Amino acid sequence: MRRTFVYLLALGLLWTTTAMAAPTIEVEALMTNTAVLKIDGERKTLRAGETYKGVTLISAYSRTATLEVDGKQMVVGISRRIGADYQQPSEQVVTIRRDARLQYNTNATINGRSMPVLVDTGANLVALSSVHAKKLAIDYQTGVQARVETASGMVNAWVITLRSVSVGGIRVENVEATVVEGSFPNTVLLGMSYLKHVDIKESNGVLSLSRAW
Repeated sequence: MRRTFVYLLALGLLWTTTAMAAPTIEVEALMTNTAVLKIDGERKTLRAGETYKGVTLISAYSRTATLEVDGKQMVVGISRRIGADYQQPSEQVVTIRRDARLQYNTNATINGRSMPVLVDTGANLVALSSVHAKKLAIDYQTGVQARVETASGMVNAWVITLRSVSVGGIRVENVEATVVEGSFPNTVLLGMSYLKHVDIKESNGVLSLSRAW
């Protein structure tokens, strides 16, 4: 009887250990608020807010996704395999000092080319002039045409998608932007279509942009 009890106890411990083991997850594809994951060998497409086998997709973009497993959130990239030995990736941080005009100016790499930019949390999209677009070899007139108001009045504009925007190594792909006909804005505005992908903190005249991964 004692031997049987010990055997059953061992089975119970084995079952508990197996049940508590974190699932093995592979990230196969990422889209906005959608991720294709392989969870314990089974392929599953999750949309933001959905849960499967204890894995919840919090959010997803073209390069990273935020998952929640066993109450813990993790930021992962495509082709990333996650198991019980997962470690949270280090955080990328870019610091920008406020200038004499109380603005935050820095350089960004847009579609692979460097360009001065002004951080503007009040702009919904990254905004650039047609002069900037020509320097970047962007065929902006294939975008969706619109009209915007400037200091000179109403002018033509085009909504386009930039291949990538990178600031200090924090790269975001497929960034929506507005190209305004003429020379306005004088400096490319780094708007929320990029900034929504990063955490923003401001302290003592220093702006910090950060993102895990």
